[in-house]
Amino acid sequence: MSVNEEVSFDAKEHQHLRYNPLRDTWVLVSAHRMKRPWAGQVEKPPEEHVPRHDPHNPLCPGNTRANGEINPDYDSTFLFENDFPALQPDAPDPGSGQHPLFQSRAARGVCKVMCFHPWSDVTLPLMKKEEVVKVIDKWAELVEELGSTYPWVQIFENKGAMMGCSNPHPHCQVWASNFLPNEPALSDRCQRAFHQKHGEPLLLQYAKQEAEKKERVVVETSDWLAVVPYWATWPYQTLLLPRRHVLRINDLTAEEREGLADIMRRLLTKYDNLFEISFPYSMGWHGAPTGPHLTEDNSHWQLHAHYYPPLLRSATVKKFMVGYEMLAQEQRDLTPEQAAEKLRNLSEEHYKTRDN
Repeated sequence: MSVNEEVSFDAKEHQHLRYNPLRDTWVLVSAHRMKRPWAGQVEKPPEEHVPRHDPHNPLCPGNTRANGEINPDYDSTFLFENDFPALQPDAPDPGSGQHPLFQSRAARGVCKVMCFHPWSDVTLPLMKKEEVVKVIDKWAELVEELGSTYPWVQIFENKGAMMGCSNPHPHCQVWASNFLPNEPALSDRCQRAFHQKHGEPLLLQYAKQEAEKKERVVVETSDWLAVVPYWATWPYQTLLLPRRHVLRINDLTAEEREGLADIMRRLLTKYDNLFEISFPYSMGWHGAPTGPHLTEDNSHWQLHAHYYPPLLRSATVKKFMVGYEMLAQEQRDLTPEQAAEKLRNLSEEHYKTRDN
């Protein structure tokens, strides 16, 4: 090829930047790096043989937790106050008159833990649809209850030891705070700016575009869409979106909650089938702010869930966010389109039930 000959762009071969409108940041995509050999850290695969009931597991029914309380013999979801909360409702105020370089503010709130199921050896994709609906109903109930007072209610699940989860029992956490945390505050500004400029919620328009393009869609239903976002940072990151305009999870209809249970099970089954392990991830819901913001116009918001799985090449090789990612900007090796195609083509029959 001559020096002056123009090379046509190929996203799978040529590095490029992609814009993330939810964070007003750019992601460096370098798909050609997947060709490099890997001689770095190898993780321990997730434990596949978890006992259904461990008498020493503080999340199991009937067991004693660290604070001495005994769990009831629950048969569905189970909610309790976090025994080691990061936020407490009665923390004192640091006071005013601070130097601009050394500012503090009051941080108050509550932290709860919610078990999805009484069995330790099941996860959301292996639960029955009606059991997952009960989880969603509880999420909605918590947003309704805690959101009546607190500006932000963060529902999140850390799944797997690789994501810092210290207990294999299926559970999530719910933190409600008297402040709007950094990520939702940034998302709020970006969605508001887009709505003011274009007259439509950012993620509502985005879902329509992705539904038409299809190339990044992983699973879809009449009410929901799961995609690897155009601006994804993590290798198999996904974004779960309702097709109609919904502000918060407690605004979902009964039919939409059933549809959500269905698409969650399908998406998470594909995750598990990718490397035939219980796929680690951190996930969480973002919706319009609550508490004092309930009376404000939040029409720029659209309910959505983020899934951030760390695995890249195999069940034991993960993506590291270090060096350039920490000091310059986010970077990914696999294109979102390649990741979506891999996930989309996977079976929706879970490898554990298929083997049985």
